[in-house]
Amino acid sequence: MDFLVLFLFYLALVLIGGVMICICSKTHYLKGLVSGGAQIFSYIIPECLQRSMLGLLHYLFHTRNHTFIILHLILQGMVYTEYTWEIFGYCQELEFSSYYLFLPYLLLVINLFFFTLSCVTDPGTITKANELLFLQVYEFDEVMFPKNMRCPTCDLRKPARSKHCAVCNRCVHRFDHHCVWVNNCIGAWNARYFLTYLLTLTASAATMAIVSIVFLVRLVLLSDLYLETYVDELGHFQVIDTIFLIQYLFLTFPRIVFMVGFVLVLSFLLGGYLCFALYLAATNQTTNEWYRGDRAWCQHCPHVARPPSAEPQVYRNIYSHGLWSNLREIFLPAAVHYERKKK
Repeated sequence: MDFLVLFLFYLALVLIGGVMICICSKTHYLKGLVSGGAQIFSYIIPECLQRSMLGLLHYLFHTRNHTFIILHLILQGMVYTEYTWEIFGYCQELEFSSYYLFLPYLLLVINLFFFTLSCVTDPGTITKANELLFLQVYEFDEVMFPKNMRCPTCDLRKPARSKHCAVCNRCVHRFDHHCVWVNNCIGAWNARYFLTYLLTLTASAATMAIVSIVFLVRLVLLSDLYLETYVDELGHFQVIDTIFLIQYLFLTFPRIVFMVGFVLVLSFLLGGYLCFALYLAATNQTTNEWYRGDRAWCQHCPHVARPPSAEPQVYRNIYSHGLWSNLREIFLPAAVHYERKKK
């Protein structure tokens, strides 16, 4: 029964970790997922329960709230508690290097620092006071970002690369996406913090996975377990293989094996999203631009009004100016803004 509870517990953590990556990528995808799921469950779930579920989903994903921040901290705390309680002590007994054992804690401190900055930093809210300044930062490509467009909600002229966030109810400069895990938009002024937060979160999960796996491997080597034999169902002696070793470790250290599985899956999920975020940073794109630019022909873009006889225009990323310049724009946005403003 303990094993079943542990299995369900860590399976829930893995699923939540996967949902975290999907939600962070773009709110637009979530809308399609929710609407599709609502159609399926409408046939089997009572209407009153459907209304309650839709109300809860709307509160969680379409209003600003601290639910996912609290959930994020709880999940992180649970993982680090397991690491400290199960792995740290055993590794000290096996005389692991203190540098490797304390590295996850160092990454945790850095991660929480940038997590906080991602939550509280203004992403680049456009107001009447700074509207003219933001209009000078990026040129209009006349395809995805035409001139003289106004936000009907904020009643402001829309600078290039900006977008109105329906969750925060504000226009954001160089809008990337709204992330429920930091309860904030990711824009020009906090993209560097979010990228560093994502990097350290991935590194901490990968580090704990590596330390845990090395511990299990060293335990097997020191015990010479791989040299042992066992009697199978037919009464024959068999050399212990990998599957038998995993089963033995699972029965002996169930919590550690489950934690290894969780942090491994989480490392791959976070690593995949991190690679996508680094690709966007290296090419000077936002998630919003990547999604909209994926539809190559502009007649499929609902944001541009054009006569039916007009020739279709192909979207081209005019904001990429080389790798180092693109990265500098992410990590030093104020300096770039000042230089472009002077021009």
